[in-house]
Amino acid sequence: MPITNKRYNRIKIVLLELEKTNNWLAEQLGVSATAVSKWCTNKNQPTVEMLFRIADTLKVGVCELLNTNL
Repeated sequence: MPITNKRYNRIKIVLLELEKTNNWLAEQLGVSATAVSKWCTNKNQPTVEMLFRIADTLKVGVCELLNTNL
């Protein structure tokens, strides 16, 4: 049985919609590009506080960053 990665967040999708890059988001937040990459691939999840900072930086609601189809 193949292992599937659950998509807990939509950060990557929102970045694509806004035509922003992982590196841009990392610079805006003062975090490493590796951290953003792991959030975008759902290998790690940002803290709730960081999720609010991401939403604020991207000018979207926090709910837009969360996948509700689990």
